[in-house]
Amino acid sequence: LVDNIRSVLRHALGHTFYPGLEPAVGFGRAFEGWTASEEEVVYHVLVPLTPPLGHLFHLEPDTEQQRPGRNFRILVTLECRCPREQQGAYLLCFLHHPDTVRRLTGQPNLLDTLCTDSYLDVKKTVRWFCTLVRASWRRLPQSRSWDLALLPSERSCNLRLTDSQESFQVKLLFGVRRHGSDIVISSRSQGPCTPSTMWPETYTLAETKFFRHVASQAPQDSSHLKCLQLLTGALARKDLLAHAIKTIVMRLLNTLPASQWHRKYFLLQLSDALEQLRLSLEEKHLEHFIVGNQRLPEEIRLPPDIRSARPPNLFQGLLQDPAAH
Repeated sequence: LVDNIRSVLRHALGHTFYPGLEPAVGFGRAFEGWTASEEEVVYHVLVPLTPPLGHLFHLEPDTEQQRPGRNFRILVTLECRCPREQQGAYLLCFLHHPDTVRRLTGQPNLLDTLCTDSYLDVKKTVRWFCTLVRASWRRLPQSRSWDLALLPSERSCNLRLTDSQESFQVKLLFGVRRHGSDIVISSRSQGPCTPSTMWPETYTLAETKFFRHVASQAPQDSSHLKCLQLLTGALARKDLLAHAIKTIVMRLLNTLPASQWHRKYFLLQLSDALEQLRLSLEEKHLEHFIVGNQRLPEEIRLPPDIRSARPPNLFQGLLQDPAAH
């Protein structure tokens, strides 16, 4: 579905100065294989964006640090396309002659459309993409079998597809890869009143890639997904705890030999994970799995600053509010 949407939209955007759309990447529990059977399936998909012709993206870290995690803003600048030593001589230069380019192409540049104060705006980007999906839906083959509803959201494009027997959701987030790595700054929310030009750093693509690596190494009847599914279904009523359980299971997967995840060891692995969770909650300390991890599989690409960083404590909030759990 998302590939079809991307194909149709890329054709429509071919002669505009809106962001380019890279192949979409699925992430999260639906793609990792541990969605609870009673849940409505929600497919989380990230659409990486690239700067259009004549534009550049510059990722600026948020230095105020008033929100948790690492956050960025995407500064959009116009690119000089003049020959060397002849700056301003090329009439189709986006930097020196933006009005000429606009007049000849009939298209506004990205600064005129999806930016606020020269920074790429999440809410404007989401509204733009949702409008394109709504206008293009009847051209997609899925429209013959499914009804589409766009659900309200300011920082993602949320689609619900329904036929006579079932329904599911697709939550499309947008982002920019850091240095071509598996770390992305994305449109996900950082809670109420997240500024529209703030793009939080996210590690979910790297986590999903880790689960694919595990699947290629683990026994065919490995119990790790069932363990994760059972623990999150029974214990996780908040996103923080669900992510903590996932982090513990990933750490065990990265430490224990693959053969020890055979289903005959299921109760043992379940007990290990519960004990690790108990100790982490008592100590109010659980290190991030991706940031600062020197033992990740080689195929997971991290920027140097992420690989060498000190892992943040996922339970930092519990230190500040001891009664939280």
